[in-house]
Amino acid sequence: MNQYERLSGVLLHPTSFPSPYGIGDLGEEAYEFVDFLKEAGQHLWQILPLTHTGYGDSPYQSFSAFAGQPLLISPKHLISLGLLKEAELSDCPRADSQHIDYGMIIPWKEKILSLAYRRFHEKKETDQKLNDLFNTFCDKERHWLSDYALFMACKKLHKGVSWLEWEEAYRKPSHSFKEELLQALSSDAEYYKFLQFIFFSEWKKLKSYANAKGIKIIGDIPIFVSMDSADVWANQHLFQLDTKGFPTNVAGVPPDYFSATGQLWGNPLYNWDSHRDENYKWWVSRIRTQLTNLDILRIDHFRGFEAYWSIPYGEETAIKGQWIKAPGYELFNAVKNSLGDELPIIAEDLGIITPEVNALREHFGFPGMKVLQFAFESTGESDYLPHRYQNPLCVCYTGTHDNDTSLGWFDKLSDECKKKVLCYTNNSNKKRLNLDFMRLAMGSIAAYAVFPLQDILGLGSEGRMNVPGVPAGNWNWRYKKDALLPCLAEELKDMAVLYGRY
Repeated sequence: MNQYERLSGVLLHPTSFPSPYGIGDLGEEAYEFVDFLKEAGQHLWQILPLTHTGYGDSPYQSFSAFAGQPLLISPKHLISLGLLKEAELSDCPRADSQHIDYGMIIPWKEKILSLAYRRFHEKKETDQKLNDLFNTFCDKERHWLSDYALFMACKKLHKGVSWLEWEEAYRKPSHSFKEELLQALSSDAEYYKFLQFIFFSEWKKLKSYANAKGIKIIGDIPIFVSMDSADVWANQHLFQLDTKGFPTNVAGVPPDYFSATGQLWGNPLYNWDSHRDENYKWWVSRIRTQLTNLDILRIDHFRGFEAYWSIPYGEETAIKGQWIKAPGYELFNAVKNSLGDELPIIAEDLGIITPEVNALREHFGFPGMKVLQFAFESTGESDYLPHRYQNPLCVCYTGTHDNDTSLGWFDKLSDECKKKVLCYTNNSNKKRLNLDFMRLAMGSIAAYAVFPLQDILGLGSEGRMNVPGVPAGNWNWRYKKDALLPCLAEELKDMAVLYGRY
């Protein structure tokens, strides 16, 4: 990021598109959204992790840190490829148009994807060009794709249970047993490779379309990976595990003002000594792969690269943990040596951040985050207030995927904090407060200003994407087909021009 560059944009995950097939996908609605951004004078589109989600449907808990989300594959694209027929989509579950019913949509989508794969498998036997394209993709991505496909095939064989519940031969497969599995499960493994082939062909086409319209895509990755993932299963030496594959320590954050018991995330922690021995090869590969598919990468929980909260496995809360130093400088130097000095990375540095974390972020020139909602949760001064910003090398958000919408958040504030918000925005009531917040972000010195689409649409708490710590009912919001009105685009463009972000 150039600290003198002034751009603004919208936070929206692709699952929120108003596709007629129960969940947003990479079809025509995605292109309509990009067109809206262009008309609105916006140059940034921020998304959540694009990875293959696991339990709870969270983009931050995935079966792979590399694989794309098959649920985002467009059924209409599969029709255009001759892999599906229109009539075969007629039994799509008709859920609430503004919410995703994952319980209904996942089995239906898996059914049509399996049908498309059978036709693809037959078609590539006679279509040499298609066969070559598929084989080229598999070869280019083999550094993660082979293990992912085999992991998912084994998971299917074991009825979806965690790999920690598999027989020992499958839990810790020898090289020779892996070769046997690749033969025995070749059809299922190829199915998962097919899904990735289709997903990334769709994504790359959409990204090229956005880039051609002057729009950069900001992606997102969590610092930690899921325990039940191909990453841990295939690289057990890179994580803090015992001889049976179970974690010895897990991730979280300590008790604070918001939680007396802290947050017990449960992700396995990295064995940084093993990463160091391999010159951080896995991390270099992860970041390289992401930056091939994105323009800018936001890393969640950046403070964990300076020190991470280590909780003994089996604890029921995060209280009995300890801070352990992490090799952040070594890691990002290794990434720079492989990918170049200018790393387009945004560091999520929210929460209680130490001087050491700030020093690490500043050393590598990574912009941090400023969330406006945090500036008004007390009546005193706050570094999140725009008049306190000292360096344009940052990203100002009205809110993130973990926050309520601006209007929903305001409704829950104390009277004293509401008064502070209204005075600061020179607003006599809460009407159009969402737009006032967007103006604060746009008018700040921050190089980038980003706001969730829900704030543009003026939604209340019904538009919230995620409530941290609540295991169910998240990640399911979608906007209506006719929501992106020309008047909204015009108002956004006027703001972008006024504040020098056009």
